[in-house]
Amino acid sequence: MTDHREVAVVRWPGQTPPVEDGLAALLAAYHLQTEAEKGESVADVHGLPDRYREEITDPRTAFADDVVLVALLDDAAVGCLVVTSPYNGQSEIKRLWTAPKSRGRGVASALLGAALAQAAEGGVHTVRLSVWEWRTGAIALYERLGFAVTQSWDERERLVCMQRSL
Repeated sequence: MTDHREVAVVRWPGQTPPVEDGLAALLAAYHLQTEAEKGESVADVHGLPDRYREEITDPRTAFADDVVLVALLDDAAVGCLVVTSPYNGQSEIKRLWTAPKSRGRGVASALLGAALAQAAEGGVHTVRLSVWEWRTGAIALYERLGFAVTQSWDERERLVCMQRSL
């Protein structure tokens, strides 16, 4: 059976529905999974580095200058993405995450589409992102949406840097 529910993307913080708890859960899942994939598993959010834990516990402060997008299915938060404030005509996409049970329903594509529109409205001419090389599905999605691998701006090993012009 195919699920035909529509994915709604909202800007956080917003009016309704309240998604703060859902956003915190999505960010926690993202960071815990990422640490596990890097071979640095932690039992819970208390074991995460301070900067990641702060995103989960106080996203209003952590992302004060950024745009946070949350994908909803039936008012439940199922995905998130952060678009950084424009700087020199560029923004960066960070923290793209879809809850595993909601994958394959267009959540990530909806978030990325909204992020690109948000960036264009803000006068951005280039959007960039970084992704771990083992996240091949995400890389394929980014490439389908016009992102190309570019020279790295990040020294971390196994990190792929990509960008797209708007």
